[in-house]
Amino acid sequence: MFLPRRRFLGSSIFLLGGALTEAMATPLWKWTDAGLLQAVKAAPVGSSGGSPVQFTDIAHQAGLNVPNVWGGVDHKRSILEAKGSGLAFFDYDHDGWLDIYLTNGDRLDTHWPAGKAPTAHLFKNNRDGTFTDVTERSGLGVTGWQTGVCIGDYNNDGWDDLFCCFWGHNILFRNNGNGTFTDVTRKAGLYQQSFRWGAGCTFLDYDRDGLLDLFVCNYIHLEPKDIPAPDDKHFCQWKGVPTLCGPRGLPGGTNALFHNNGDGTFTDVSEKSGILKPGPRYSITAVSYDFDNDGWPDIYVAVDSQPSILFQNNHDGTFTDTAVGAGCAYSEGGHEQAGMGVAVADYDCDGFFDIFKTNFADDTSNLYHNNGDGTFTDMSFPAGLGVNSQYVAWGCGFIDYDNDGWQDILQINGHVYPEIDSYHFGQTFKNQRLVYRNLSNGRFKDVSPEMGPGITEHFSSRGAAFGDFDNDGGMDALVLNMNDLPSLLNNTGTRGNWIKLKLIGTKCNRTAIGARVRVTTGTHTQMDEVHSGTSVMSQSDLRLHFGVGTSQVVDVVEVKWPTTQKVEKFTQIKVNQILTIREGEGIVPASKLR
Repeated sequence: MFLPRRRFLGSSIFLLGGALTEAMATPLWKWTDAGLLQAVKAAPVGSSGGSPVQFTDIAHQAGLNVPNVWGGVDHKRSILEAKGSGLAFFDYDHDGWLDIYLTNGDRLDTHWPAGKAPTAHLFKNNRDGTFTDVTERSGLGVTGWQTGVCIGDYNNDGWDDLFCCFWGHNILFRNNGNGTFTDVTRKAGLYQQSFRWGAGCTFLDYDRDGLLDLFVCNYIHLEPKDIPAPDDKHFCQWKGVPTLCGPRGLPGGTNALFHNNGDGTFTDVSEKSGILKPGPRYSITAVSYDFDNDGWPDIYVAVDSQPSILFQNNHDGTFTDTAVGAGCAYSEGGHEQAGMGVAVADYDCDGFFDIFKTNFADDTSNLYHNNGDGTFTDMSFPAGLGVNSQYVAWGCGFIDYDNDGWQDILQINGHVYPEIDSYHFGQTFKNQRLVYRNLSNGRFKDVSPEMGPGITEHFSSRGAAFGDFDNDGGMDALVLNMNDLPSLLNNTGTRGNWIKLKLIGTKCNRTAIGARVRVTTGTHTQMDEVHSGTSVMSQSDLRLHFGVGTSQVVDVVEVKWPTTQKVEKFTQIKVNQILTIREGEGIVPASKLR
């Protein structure tokens, strides 16, 4: 898949800044150098004016006053202290408004006074732009190095549950429907005796039986005894600077797949399903989408310092890793990368889901374009995303921030070595965020400087979740900042029209994970799927959001339910509203959210 010609062109594009013409029909590896230079000269310059949309961090005003605690502030001696964690936007009480779940960590060698240890927190949306901390009553205020979180109604009781990954032992919290949660990990058969470093996770119904199964990424095999002592003089180097070690040289974790038995319990089918065949990997984030349009959910896994994984669903309870042959395991030049976060969308509206993956500094993020034949092409440079290589990139999301009907990209950054601030590498521990505007021609433009203080402010960030917390039709972002308060990026300004869909399964899983929606306005068709997990170890809004520009009416909304594969169509839908669609019943009142 990785021809020498393509590697040469990739380096040429880097030197030329990544600008290419709108004519994306010719594959990159077929371009001549002369054609490439002509393309650069013909590339549109774009507007130099400010964006009509601004992102402002309103976390403090909103009441999100709990700081993240994660390892040392000025120095980190273990990779555990550098990795950080995710968070979640989810409507735990089904009142139609997004609530917030913040993970938290710990510090090495710290003995906290009674009641002072950092915990995870649950914040209820007050529907007025503020949130109330309801952690104490909820039962979610656990202490530990919590990394990832994903959401799904595993028991189909109408209330979305939380699966939380930890360095140590993961926890399944059942939503009791009254504002409280219960740890049912052992009862559900998900407790594992061995000490593991869980990272990202995703609920999916891989066998389409109407019950949500669970895929869990395990990062590194690292036990407490393996943490270097404070006076340990052994260290690794990055650009000549003494730093923590890893992940290379450390034993990788093995991912896990748990099958839902339908009685509140799960069975570990990792070996039987083929999930273990790729061997140990430094897996961080997983997400499930139907990438080959065969009606069965596949799994993509962002892997650190090793080839990433694409598990193709074989329709018989097994999976095959096809990432290398499909062209989404490595960089465009055929190199292993430090994969962190994953976002999925049909960014060019050709009917196939594409993949955006974030990586470490001195590398670029990947934009794997789905060719529709089981393969992907890394279009990072020709799409204009190769202009930033100085950041350690983490959370990411495809969000149509201006509601023009084309998915843009928001990328969250933050270095792992606080020590680099003492050097002059052109890189810093705290970084701004990045916004790439979709130009609707296969290309993106970095518009970060125009997007307001919520984007240009500097943090060392990790997880990010995306959703419309104030239900005003603008996609917002929730960001975890290491050893700092979180950011709640409010999307304000002039946007296009929109439609938002809350899906409820009856024959499929209640959360409707895997349901595919197509929205058509005129000749323009967008699509998305309800999904669990994504970004970096985080959970975004389970509702599907579509910008429709100046359209006053959505011509067709088409919902394909995952278990039966039946399609329901709705026509002439008014814009700027949130619709609840229940499988087999059509559009129902917003009060029937369960």
